[in-house]
Amino acid sequence: MVEVRVRFPPSPTGYLHIGGARTALINWLFARKHQGKLILRIEDTDTERSTQESIDGILDGLRWLELDWDEGPYFQTDFADDHVRAAQQLLNDNHAYRCFCTKEELDRKRELAMANKQTVGYDGTCRNLSPAEVAEKEAAGLPSVIRFKVPRRPGTLAYTDQVLGTIERAYSEIEDFVIVRSNGKPLYLLCNVVDDIRDRISHVIRGQDHMTNTTRQLLLYEALGAPVPVFAHMPLTLDLQKRKISKRSHGEIVAVQFYRERGFIPWALCNFLCLLGWNPGTEQEFFSREELIEVFSLERISKVNSVFNFKPGDQKFFTDPKLIAINEHYLRTMDLSDLGELVEERLLADGIWDPAYLDQRREWYLATLDLIRDRFHTLDDFTTLGRAYFADDYSVEAKPLKKNILKHPDLVTWMPQLSQRLAALSSFDQANVEQAARDLADELEIKPGILINGMRTVLTGQLAGPSMFAITDTLGRDKVVARLSDISHLYPSN
Repeated sequence: MVEVRVRFPPSPTGYLHIGGARTALINWLFARKHQGKLILRIEDTDTERSTQESIDGILDGLRWLELDWDEGPYFQTDFADDHVRAAQQLLNDNHAYRCFCTKEELDRKRELAMANKQTVGYDGTCRNLSPAEVAEKEAAGLPSVIRFKVPRRPGTLAYTDQVLGTIERAYSEIEDFVIVRSNGKPLYLLCNVVDDIRDRISHVIRGQDHMTNTTRQLLLYEALGAPVPVFAHMPLTLDLQKRKISKRSHGEIVAVQFYRERGFIPWALCNFLCLLGWNPGTEQEFFSREELIEVFSLERISKVNSVFNFKPGDQKFFTDPKLIAINEHYLRTMDLSDLGELVEERLLADGIWDPAYLDQRREWYLATLDLIRDRFHTLDDFTTLGRAYFADDYSVEAKPLKKNILKHPDLVTWMPQLSQRLAALSSFDQANVEQAARDLADELEIKPGILINGMRTVLTGQLAGPSMFAITDTLGRDKVVARLSDISHLYPSN
């Protein structure tokens, strides 16, 4: 039985983006499903655009998503000699030839073909040059590229794609393509095949935008006498305008780092990415790692493109509502200790708490997270919407301020009265705090909701949240009494 070996070969010309992460995830799932190996290969042959910063960003993004690899990272430039040797082998075996046509000559031929409504492609001018003619041109110092000699066969080149089924392309439609530039550097088409042969890749799982390369690469496998891997071409991920998402067109909002910085849970993003173009065959949407590995199959990948519904400019719901919903689900259901570690990173990064204080109040901390997490969308919400639970320097949002405080200017005197009563309680528990608030409301002849909603705004800065008296229980007597004792700062000065 053939060992499953797949690869993720990013180009280090920018950050790890959503499309690349999805490709890495699908390869990772397939490898884990079949107890195979995932090889990480950095395709850094574009030396002008490749940067160490991009390499570090890609590795960091994969580690954050917990998409571990089994071999690598290998760097394509380390195997440059392999690529050159393969090109020479193709020349020696008459599967390739040197082409001396200039760019200007090729441009003129293309223009003429287009004007005559003919197929645009290389016409094979140099295909049958004799060794003597080649030697003469080389002696004259004429630059040349190396082209692969596509077999002149009748019929079609066909292969079975694990997603799309049988794919065919007529040999007559495949032009003799360049495999080595005039500067002597092999192109991606050849390098990719040589590397896959060396790494014993059994399955090539990539986007449908690579399909034009596949038929040409199949010819390279054949000419090099190597076994052909199984191909699976996934649908592309598009934006709402049905454009392929890319770093160049969409900027940072399609970067994995963008979602990390904004408080998304790594596996929530993976869960979402898998569902972009893959259907489990059931109504289930939320999968643990183990569940997704168990049910995953290439055959359930869709043949049609998927849409990533992000919304640049919308600060709260800036991304796909389904991703928000999946992230909310994990916030509400994940193990409290795991959630605690993720939130702790953000609290410490924001300077809200120091580690020693957090360790002293670990039990209270986890209970507080459990109390407030049901209404939050991302980890960021714990340090913004939930800041009042962990720090005293929180802000009161405009909407609850207008609705619950400014609407009742007498609260500036009522809240300190309530503060005094709460300070005097023999037992500061939920029942006693609620009763004290209701008793004061009765004496003031106002609805209890005016006091209770005012308390919520003062104590948390928010319009909604957990039970008001669960909040007072969590904050404790000292914080509640102090915050209610003087709310004059919430009113505009005269």
